Amino acid sequence: MAHTITIQTDGNSDFPDSFSAYIAEPPAEFSGAPRGAVIVIHEIWGLVEHITDIADRYAAEGYLVLAPDILSAIGIEAQVGAELFAIRNSPDERVRTEGQPRLREAFSSLSAPGYAAWAVDALTKAVDYLERQPGVEGRIAVTGFCFGGTYSFALAAADPRVKAAIPFYGTAPAPEDIAKITAPIRAFYGVHDPALIDKLPEVRRQMTDAGVDFQATVYDDAGHAFFNDTNPSTYRAADAADAWAKSNAFLAETLDHP
Repeated sequence: MAHTITIQTDGNSDFPDSFSAYIAEPPAEFSGAPRGAVIVIHEIWGLVEHITDIADRYAAEGYLVLAPDILSAIGIEAQVGAELFAIRNSPDERVRTEGQPRLREAFSSLSAPGYAAWAVDALTKAVDYLERQPGVEGRIAVTGFCFGGTYSFALAAADPRVKAAIPFYGTAPAPEDIAKITAPIRAFYGVHDPALIDKLPEVRRQMTDAGVDFQATVYDDAGHAFFNDTNPSTYRAADAADAWAKSNAFLAETLDHP
């Protein structure tokens, strides 16, 4: 069963004092006793159907899942995100070229002063919500994709209640924030994603120096967004299936009761 809820933020910024979240509940056999809880953070396109589908898939595995919408705050609602995604990935070069001004305008808000702090605060409020749910018992993990992968790292650094983090092609935080991470991390990348792959050796070194249990899987035939099965040009089915299996094994290892 799935539904949408509203979660309050601190209300002390220029951004909204609440945000919505998609909740996917585990099957009836897990009623009152989920295997834990997972926060699923969307890509730059917002809380589109691809992300709610991932939430549903984790729920089917027995987890209580919360997928927050933290981009509507800057005008990228799901419908807008779907339109931007269609422009960016159109096979028609003219559509991609003519759409560039709209893409730049939409994403410029990401650099608005205070947005990153608001987003991390919103995510900690998502942790608050899950912590109160029956059967969760503090067993909370976070995963995310691209933008969401970056914020998965950020939430792990900001909130020690996060017991596991699974960033997909996200940017790791600065060393001073890496030092705050207490959760084990399993990260996934495609080798044809130079913006992240070129920095990965240094990220590994910083994680080791900080004592973080960090393991990265890099797929040789994949690039950015290899897990997104709505994007035929980037999706790699075999690599996505392997990452899904590894993610679920990691969640079982870190969240399941003995």
